[in-house]
Amino acid sequence: MKKLILPKQLLPKKIRSKLALSLLSVSVLYATPALFAEPLQVNVAHAAEAKSEKKSKRVPAMRNRVYTQFARAQKLADEGDRPAGFEVLNDVKDRIDSLNAYERAMLWNFYGFMHYGADDLKSAIESFEKVVQEEAIPESLKISTLYSLAQLAMQQQDYGKALGYLNQWKSVNTKSLTANQHMLFAQVFYQDKNYQKTLNAVNDAIELAKAKNEKPKENWLILQRAAYYELGQPKDVTRVIEQLVRLYEKPQYWLQLGGMYGEIGEETKQLAVMETAWQAGYITKSSEIVSLAQLYRYHGVPYKAAKLLSDAIEQGLVTAEEKHLESMAQAYVAAKEDEKAIPVLVKASEIAETGKFDAQLAQAYLNLEQWENALSSAEKAVERGGIDQIGNMYLAIGMANFNLQNFEQSLKAFDNAKKIKASAKMAQQWHQYVEREQSQHLRLAMLN
Repeated sequence: MKKLILPKQLLPKKIRSKLALSLLSVSVLYATPALFAEPLQVNVAHAAEAKSEKKSKRVPAMRNRVYTQFARAQKLADEGDRPAGFEVLNDVKDRIDSLNAYERAMLWNFYGFMHYGADDLKSAIESFEKVVQEEAIPESLKISTLYSLAQLAMQQQDYGKALGYLNQWKSVNTKSLTANQHMLFAQVFYQDKNYQKTLNAVNDAIELAKAKNEKPKENWLILQRAAYYELGQPKDVTRVIEQLVRLYEKPQYWLQLGGMYGEIGEETKQLAVMETAWQAGYITKSSEIVSLAQLYRYHGVPYKAAKLLSDAIEQGLVTAEEKHLESMAQAYVAAKEDEKAIPVLVKASEIAETGKFDAQLAQAYLNLEQWENALSSAEKAVERGGIDQIGNMYLAIGMANFNLQNFEQSLKAFDNAKKIKASAKMAQQWHQYVEREQSQHLRLAMLN
């Protein structure tokens, strides 16, 4: 019978992610680690092995006629005729009373692998359990069968039973554990919510790899990262992701690393990583681009934030919706690029249901000394409503009118602003100033 390899079992199905990442939301912080099981395999080698294996307990020999039947069943299975192979085993089972302990164990062993090959895991487990129930069998057969049972229990997500089989296996196995065997323990410990033992097992596997000058497998690091996360150790989570970036350099690891730097307060590193990811083409989602723009604003480089959003909207990577237009315009204003902010604010005003963008336009026009546009935008903002500080708009109307030498309209606007507590003080100062300028203007007019 050919080697039967257990399909990789994804464990766990979903690892929770509750990290509140600073300025960045990473959708997939924890990928799913795969089962690190070694192949399940069966052949008739145990029959020959039993003849040469020296044990403290007596192992009965397998008779040639029984050996021949097992070999025939294996040949039929190799040729793809599994039903015929089962028929041969059934013929042997009909005479089970005439079999010795070792022959019975090998019969159940063959049944187990035949059922496994037919994807009947329940029957496979039942058969393998009968193998280890026999006392007079080679130690090697007991060891390999217990390990196979642990693998099958993992595949059925029966982690308690899997741990039981592994502990039995470890008690009779005299060899040092391989890295993959350490990882199988790690998987079971993780499902049992014993995260410290998970880390111990993963670390043992990694140390074995380092001793052979081999890099740790990606799945090992993923499980190590998940265990550190469950133990609430974000700095260790970050360290593991740094290894994933260095050794495997996948886009999601760059994004996760940026998120974790934000989580542990390393904002400068966070920006550097995210900017590198953007330049490498790893950032493609709208939310990720917006997050990078927010990072630029946070680190005092608003022009980069505005340019990033502008290019992304132009390329169709970010939709030109109200909130993104607002972020872009605010970034331009913060960068003292009012002229570039104005067309963005005009577009935002066209799709908005309130006057908040008209209010921002009024401020931008005031900065550029475009008095008529400032006046129009401020009046429109008041008319449309929905703005937080309406007093500021009355101030803007007053300032624009003053510069247009519309003194009466300016004073009226400042009177309105004085009625609002937040703008009253500044409105009073402007009102006095405009009155003086109006008087001076009248005196000059009379002299002329």
